[in-house]
Amino acid sequence: MRHIEIEKKFALPDPTALIAVLTERGAIPSAPTQQVDAYYNAPDRDFLEPEVVSEWLRIRGEETGSSINFKRWHPIDEVTKTHADEYEFTVGDAEAARLMFDALGYRPLVTVDKTRTAWMLDDVEIVLDHVVDAGDFVEFEFKGEADSVEAATEQLIKFIAGLGVELDKPINRGYPHMLLRREH
Repeated sequence: MRHIEIEKKFALPDPTALIAVLTERGAIPSAPTQQVDAYYNAPDRDFLEPEVVSEWLRIRGEETGSSINFKRWHPIDEVTKTHADEYEFTVGDAEAARLMFDALGYRPLVTVDKTRTAWMLDDVEIVLDHVVDAGDFVEFEFKGEADSVEAATEQLIKFIAGLGVELDKPINRGYPHMLLRREH
């Protein structure tokens, strides 16, 4: 399932119970890292024009390096997304990437500034994010092998339920949506 992302996101104002379960099960957190994600709009189409945003293009800068990422969420135009096509690669010079985007007519939409701590347990990456001007969240991303999106989603839901931690209802929008004050 290369280049496909399957994740679930929840608000997490108090991560204490989740961290306790992860620690008890032997997961070790990464060092917190600051990620600054600059999102762009394409010159050939407006990502924000549809009622439901289904595409994002970003440059991420962090201490360990930079990357360019494009996501197309599915089903297109549906509020509740099941997965995304995700194409990401590292870049050695984020400033050159920004200048290239500008020269090609890509325009900045929003910047997401967050501090992230990542944990890995079984086939799931768990990240705790503090997003400036949005709050605290947890994302669970399936990183294992599965025969289909549905099978991977089922494994992810089973994993989350097996943690025994009470979570709010899933959030079906990304951080850029939140900062742009968009519901979808």
